[in-house]
This record gives sequence, C-alpha cells and structure tokens, in this order.
Amino acid sequence: MVFSSPIFLFIFLPATLLLYFLAGKAVRNLLLLVISLVFYAWGEELYVLILLASIALNYLFGLGIDFAIGRQRLWWLWGGVVANLLLLGYFKYTGFFLQNIGVENAAALTPVLPIGISFFTFQALSYLIDLYYRRVQVQKNPLNLALYISLFPQLIAGPIVRYSEVEKEIIDRTVTRSDVAEGVQQFVRGLAKKTLLADPMGLVADRVFAIPEAGLTPETAWLGAICYSLQLYFDFSAYSDMAIGLGRIFGFKFPPNFNYPYTARSVTDFWRRWHMTLSRWFRDYLYIPLGGNRHGAIRTYLNLWIVFLATGIWHGAAWTFIIWGAYHGAFLIIERLGLARVLLRLPRLMQHSYLLLVVICGWVMFRSESFSQAAAFYEAMFLFNHGQEAGFYPLVRYIDSYVLLVMVIASVTSIGLRPWCAQHLQNRTSQLTQKLSIELGFWVLFGLSIISVGAASYSPFIYFRF
Repeated sequence: MVFSSPIFLFIFLPATLLLYFLAGKAVRNLLLLVISLVFYAWGEELYVLILLASIALNYLFGLGIDFAIGRQRLWWLWGGVVANLLLLGYFKYTGFFLQNIGVENAAALTPVLPIGISFFTFQALSYLIDLYYRRVQVQKNPLNLALYISLFPQLIAGPIVRYSEVEKEIIDRTVTRSDVAEGVQQFVRGLAKKTLLADPMGLVADRVFAIPEAGLTPETAWLGAICYSLQLYFDFSAYSDMAIGLGRIFGFKFPPNFNYPYTARSVTDFWRRWHMTLSRWFRDYLYIPLGGNRHGAIRTYLNLWIVFLATGIWHGAAWTFIIWGAYHGAFLIIERLGLARVLLRLPRLMQHSYLLLVVICGWVMFRSESFSQAAAFYEAMFLFNHGQEAGFYPLVRYIDSYVLLVMVIASVTSIGLRPWCAQHLQNRTSQLTQKLSIELGFWVLFGLSIISVGAASYSPFIYFRF
C-alpha cells in the first residue's frame, strides 16, 4: 500500500486514526501491530510471514543475548547477525549470485524480494547489537518488539529507527494536539513533494532513460540525469516526511532522514545530509567496529571504502549499485587526501557545483540498468556525442513549459526555500499573519496534492525496491 494512493488516504488512514484514538492506551500497541501487519500484507500477502519470522528470530536471539553470560553473549549476537543477513541475502542477492556464476534460468530461481526487507532487517540488527553492548534493555514482551520492527509508517522505506530511539515510547507515550498538528503538517508536506514534484520529474526521467542508447543526445541525457536527481530526492524525502509525520501522530518521534543534501559543498557533507539514518547506521555498526579512523590513514581509507561498498550492495543486487557505492567511497577518500582543503578555498558556488556534478553523475549509474546504458549517458553528457538515432528522440518530446516550471520549483525547493520563507515571515510579519500564511499554504498544498492523487496513476516510491 502506498501512502499517496487514494485507498490509503481516504480509507486506510482515516480508519486507522479513528480506531487508534478511540482505543484505550492498554490496547493501542496491539492495535497498531495488527494494523501494521495488515498494511504489509495488503501488498505482500504471504510474504508477511517473512516479516513475522524476522520478528520471532530477533526476539529469541535478543532473549539469548540478555540471558547469556560472558563470551556466550557474543555467540548469541553473531548468531542473530548471521541469521538476519542470511534472510536478507537469500531474498535480495540469490539472483545476483546465480547470474554471476553462470547458472542457467537464474531469473526463474530468484525469489521475489519482500518489500522493505533491507529496512526492517537493519532495524532488527541495531536492536541486537545495542542489546549486546547494553545500550538498551531487552524487550521481553514479543508484541512490543514486533511493533518496533513492523510499525507501518516507516516499515517499507525508513527512516531506519533504532530501538533506543523509541524504546520509551513503545512502552508508554502520550499524544498531544501539538504532536498531531505537526505530524499532519509534515505528512502533507511529504504528500506534496511526492505528487507535485517527484512524480512529474519521474515521468520525464523514465521516458529519457527508456531512450535507446543510440538515440541519446547531450540535451536529453542531461535532462534525464537532472530530472532523476530531483525525482529521487523528493520521492525519498517525501516518504520520510510522511513516515515521520505519521509516527508523530501516533506519539513516536522518528529521527530526521534528510537535511537539504543538495546544499552540501562536498561529498562528505552530502552523506551527512542524505539518508542520514542509513549513514549513521553504517558509521556506528560497521565503520567504527572496523576501526574507524583510529588506526592510521591507510586503514581509515580502507574502512571508508568498505562502508561505501556495503552501502552500494545494500541498495541493490547489481554491479551498477556496487560501482555507485565505490564511486562515492572514492570521492570521500580523495576529499580526505586533500581535496577538502582545496574546496574550502573556492567560492561557495564552485563548491556546490562540484558536489552537484559528482552526485548527478553518480545517480546516472544508480538509475541505469547496465554499464552500457550508463556509458552511453556519460558519452552524451561529457563528450557531446549524438547517437545514430538521435533525430528520432528530440528534446522537445520530453520537455515543455509544465516540466520546466516543475524543474524550477523543485530545484529551488531542494535548496531550502521553506526554511527561508519561514524565517522571512517571522522577521517581517506579525504572529497572526504568520499563522494565516502557514495555514493557507498547508491547505493549498493539501488541495493540489489531492487533485494530483485523483488524476495520477499508481506511482510506488522508488526506495520500495531496496
């Protein structure tokens, strides 16, 4: 089920809110758990059993870590880590492995990937690791742990919430009017990002990336790369906003996942702002255990390289994702080797331009179905090559005044228009005017989003497939 679908907005969500706020505190966790399982089973059907298996597995390993003593705790931890990674690996990487060893009919032997398995597996792993290091208390109530792993707002595509961040709220939480109001506002902002910005950009990007390699021109290649960059940011940050907003309505305060990443001035800064919960997960559970930056420069560079290779692998079972991860890892190492000091001496515009060029080029590899397609895009973008069939795919087929308008709005919004407007209102207008402006903006966004939902076809969030 998609947050921006009519059935979620007009049936599932209102019914969930009605039941939740009519229910007493004693049954709200159970109610949310049932609702979350229904939400997942709606699109996955029997694959909800995989989610239930993950819950049971991590509950038992959590008890084992808590009850064990001495070195036995470490064995229980490793058992849980291996079991989780085997579950993830089987469903996500079996096909990739079979293809690369040359097995015939590898596609027929590839299991269907359960939606959200990368996210709920990483959440479960964080619980076991934090439990081993005694950062959290063991959850002996299986229903409470099940709610943590399966809570529907962030189940499918994050943010990746650690158990320590919601431990107290799972046991006891209070929902205030302010929580509901702020949650609704953030949900609507996410809905607007998805329907008004991400989806229109996605339509253009999909059409351009469907052009045969021989049909690409420099203009269409750059258009596709830029539109996909905008689509990916607004699509994923939209889901995060909607998830965080829904969590707030139910009394949970999920961590932020984006902080205007396209305003970064280096790749290092970009990864502090993009998919922040995943970056912190790899930092705390892989980079630091590998030694971080505590064992000299060479070891630090190797650790960074490993982390970003793992980041690429996490995103998808394809060599394009692995190369994309290695590509970003390489730039982080180059910046540590001295490029960061050079960037600091440059004007801000040049720093931003460098970051955007690196990131947009990376997204081409991320989006491409093959190295051949990525290479064709790079040749068109930087060598200004026109394919032999370029005349059949002119730029005017893919861009018009509406696309240009959305591109401009998306570009300006991606660099922090909303905070600037809020600060401008605060400094120049009265509190009443500020309140009326915010409410008017909210209702305009909501109305336009609902119109777009009614007019648009089914459009799943990009990160559902990761």
